Amino acid sequence: VFYSILIHQQLHRRGFDPPSIHLAMGLDIGDTAPEFDLKNANASVGSSSMTLMQSRGENGLIVVFECNHCPYVIASISRLEAMATDAKSMGIGFVGINSNDPEMYPNDSFEHMEKRANGMCYPYLHDESQSVAHAYDAKRTPEFFLFDAHLKLVYKGRMDDSPRDPTQVQTSELRDAIDSMLRGEDPSVPQTDSIGCSVKWKA
Repeated sequence: VFYSILIHQQLHRRGFDPPSIHLAMGLDIGDTAPEFDLKNANASVGSSSMTLMQSRGENGLIVVFECNHCPYVIASISRLEAMATDAKSMGIGFVGINSNDPEMYPNDSFEHMEKRANGMCYPYLHDESQSVAHAYDAKRTPEFFLFDAHLKLVYKGRMDDSPRDPTQVQTSELRDAIDSMLRGEDPSVPQTDSIGCSVKWKA
């Protein structure tokens, strides 16, 4: 046990997160989306700062907590872009939020967010105070929250079951939840385990 803990600590110091799973419990299905007003690292899409109301679409909103350095996010970038594009075509807003502590993880600074956002098709917001991550009880990157047209939570968790390897994807829970929501139905699976890196909280 001691050896396992030591290995985990060494990996953490090197900036690598072993696979981790978290079941988000902060918002219950049916709860209203917490408000936010955050600086946008991708001001070419949206505006220099974005509120909850500015981010929503006529049919709902997807909020994904993500970052720059996490390998699970990096391996999901093309899927994030595709999902954002599809969401827009369906009248659903899509925003990414980075809540990581840039002092511990400099690659997650706003400057590096701006670099990554070059060519990104959706707003990429900086939760510098981490208050939004706390309000949503976000624990992992990537972690998704789907809200309906009234900004009521209808799904939370993962996009699919293999964020780090798209060739191994077997399920598509977020897409299934979107399809159900747009049909006026409750998703058959409203909540799943999020798989990814932990949010890097400030000391």
